[in-house]
Amino acid sequence: MKTHEYLEKAAMYDLIGQYYKYTDPNMHIQAYQKHLMYMQKAMVTNRVDMNLRNQPSYVRVLHAVPDAPNVDVYINANRVLKNVAFKDVSEYLTLPAGSYHIDIYPTGNSVTTVISKKIRVETGKVYTLAAVGSGNKLQLLPYLDDPTVPGNETKVRFIHLSPDAPAVDIAVKGGDVVFPNVSFKQATNYLGLTPMTVNLEARAAGTKNSVLTVPNVSLKPNQAYTIVAVGFVDGSPGLETIIING
Repeated sequence: MKTHEYLEKAAMYDLIGQYYKYTDPNMHIQAYQKHLMYMQKAMVTNRVDMNLRNQPSYVRVLHAVPDAPNVDVYINANRVLKNVAFKDVSEYLTLPAGSYHIDIYPTGNSVTTVISKKIRVETGKVYTLAAVGSGNKLQLLPYLDDPTVPGNETKVRFIHLSPDAPAVDIAVKGGDVVFPNVSFKQATNYLGLTPMTVNLEARAAGTKNSVLTVPNVSLKPNQAYTIVAVGFVDGSPGLETIIING
C-alpha cells in the first residue's frame, strides 16, 4: 500500500473517531488507534520512498558497432565520454533517476550525430547502454545489469550484438547448450554458477555447427559477467566475444 492510501485510511478513521467521541467511547478509542496505526505506516512508507528516490542509478556505454568510428558521448548536451572505440565499455556513470537525452557523435565532430536517443533511468538501477547495428541503421539499446551475486558464487549472461550473425546457441564446447536460440540484440537472463573456468562455443541455433569458440572463460567468485558477441560473420572486424564485468 502506498503512502497516500495509508493517509486516506488514517483520515477516515480520524473522522470515525470524531463521530463517536461523545457517544461511544469504545468505538472512539478503536478508531483513534487505527488512525494512529495508519499514520505510523504512512510515515514509515514515506521514509522508504524517500530513501529509494535518493538512491543513484548507474549507466555505462558499450561501443558495439563494428563499422563505426570512435565516438564521443554527450548526456543532455554535456560530453561525458571521449574517443570511445569499438569494443570499449566505459566505467559506470552515476546519474539521478530521470529522463536524459543521449547524443553520440564521431570523435571530434559535434555537428552530426550517429545516434540520438532519449532514455529513462529508474531509481537504483544499473544499465549498460549499447550502441549496436551497422551502417546507418544504428540504435542505442539499454540492458539492465544486475551485478549482485550470492556469496562465493558467480553468474553469467550472453548478449548477441553481431549485426549479421544468425541466432545462436551458447554451449559448453562439445557439450550441453547453456543459452539457446539467442538472436541479434537479445540478452539472456543471468545464470548462477559455481565459480569455474569453462570453454564455450557459439553454434548456429538448433545445430551442432560451431561458429565461434570462447576458450578459458574464467568465472570467479562474487562476480557477475556478461559475454557479448560483436563484429561481423562476413566482414571485418570479424566475429568475436568480449567479456565484461556486471
